[in-house]
Amino acid sequence: MDLLHGSIADKLLLFALPLALTGMMQQLFNAADIAVVGRFVGKNAMAAVGSNSALIGLLVNGFIGISLGANVVISTFTGQKNKEGIRKCVHTSVLFSVLGGIVITLLGEWLAPSILRMITVPDEVFPMALAYLRIYLLGIPVIFLYNFEAAIFRSQGDTRTPLICLIISGIINVVFNLFFVCVVGMTANGVALATVLSNLVSSVLLFVFLSRRKDWIRLQISDIKIHKDVLKRIVSIGLPAGLQSMVFSLSNICIQSAVNRLGADVMAASAAAFNIEILAYYLVNSFGQACTTFVGQNYGANQMERCRKITRISLGMDMGITAVGSLTILIFGTPLLGIFNSDPTIISIGLVRLRFILMAEVVNAVMEIMSGTMRGYGYSLVPALLTFVGVCGIRIGWVYTIFAMFPKFFTLMMVYPVSWTITAIFLVIAYVLLMHSLRKKHRKAV
Repeated sequence: MDLLHGSIADKLLLFALPLALTGMMQQLFNAADIAVVGRFVGKNAMAAVGSNSALIGLLVNGFIGISLGANVVISTFTGQKNKEGIRKCVHTSVLFSVLGGIVITLLGEWLAPSILRMITVPDEVFPMALAYLRIYLLGIPVIFLYNFEAAIFRSQGDTRTPLICLIISGIINVVFNLFFVCVVGMTANGVALATVLSNLVSSVLLFVFLSRRKDWIRLQISDIKIHKDVLKRIVSIGLPAGLQSMVFSLSNICIQSAVNRLGADVMAASAAAFNIEILAYYLVNSFGQACTTFVGQNYGANQMERCRKITRISLGMDMGITAVGSLTILIFGTPLLGIFNSDPTIISIGLVRLRFILMAEVVNAVMEIMSGTMRGYGYSLVPALLTFVGVCGIRIGWVYTIFAMFPKFFTLMMVYPVSWTITAIFLVIAYVLLMHSLRKKHRKAV
């Protein structure tokens, strides 16, 4: 896809929708885990898998954010037609993702029991939750590899190939879930094993496709090594983006800890709702990532006016499509929650979460586009810091003040729209100031 010339809106749509579907497929791995154990094992097993969602999100989202650094660097090199820079970045990214995944796996296996105790997982759920987490951690290297490989494809405007690989592995995941739980008789550990195996498939498929490419992003095993200069650029952009993603997950861990205090029914309901509501988030996030890639290439080609146009169009499309998607999910909220568990209590609690999250998702779209645009320009530290203050700070403070005084699920869910609104205001102000600075810099260069 040529991101430097021609129309923008149709290309944004063609880029973002497969990206959104890719994120949804990744989330369906976890949703399938919860649905299978909820239907065939019980609500304690469902709560055990759900209690790990925020923690797993912390790990995976952090490295997905770092992979955006590779996306931006390769996109910029593409705009500059720097073939050697692209080659170095591709091979550095692949090796870095695997090595980073191994480090996270080892640390995670060591700290797993302590972390689950820290987020107050109940005793009746703890053994299954620990078994699920330990097995899932074994698959972290291939999960990280997939996300970096996908970032390489997306830097060239290709979001379809990662989606196809994920659909294949998603089907495998569902089949293995049913096999390990219904045939072998495993519980939460069975769905974790299915998830690891399916992620292995998707990462291997992308590795093979990269090896067979005939263009600048072709992967050659003999060239895989760390190039320090390129890694420094990837990390300087990707690490703040990763930390920004981890801030969301860190605050969600704090919220999950509060949810765990409200009992197994609330834990199960919150887990089910999370796996539905996050489908809307992937719509939001896909346009943010599209904006990063489009702005990255055009900024590399010194097309500032086109960059500003990309931001305006991305924001309008993201808000409109997110509003429609969120409303659709809300309308079908009850039957969707029923897929996970038919208990009326769990469904009614889950609906509370869906309403609070989805009715404010449009505000989240503003956050994603502002952050995505600034990352495309190579400025990812500012949105990371603002998100840390506006999201993590407010949510943690809310749990220990407002929720502590009024320990109800309703009170806890109010923190989402409040934190999003405040952070969105911060990010809009930061974007306006950045554009003013870049315009001055561009005029001086001309």
